[in-house]
Amino acid sequence: MSVESEVLAVSAAWDAALVHNDAEAVAAFMADEWVYVGPTGPTGKADIVGWIAGGQLAHHTMETVGEARVAGHGESVVVTARKRSTGAWDGVAYAADEWISEVFVRSDGRWTCVLSHKCPAAA
Repeated sequence: MSVESEVLAVSAAWDAALVHNDAEAVAAFMADEWVYVGPTGPTGKADIVGWIAGGQLAHHTMETVGEARVAGHGESVVVTARKRSTGAWDGVAYAADEWISEVFVRSDGRWTCVLSHKCPAAA
């Protein structure tokens, strides 16, 4: 299996864990120093995992639109893809169409994400 295939499989499994709202499984895909960067700035792993565990954040669907771009750099890989998702934040439904870039690093024989950055997709 190529590095690109390995990382895309990890990314798909992470998406599945998110849709199942399994906070422990979601956390396993993130390095301890993982951070999400969105419109309001950075949010750490503990916050995201806590929101999922507490039910404040729920994911219902997540799909990759088109082909993901995968660029390997030694023991690091950057995945850029357009993703559409639905879910709820504090009980209020949302639908998102976003571009996401994620940096995965191989450590101790497994890939974990160290950075996720999202921005809205243009109409």
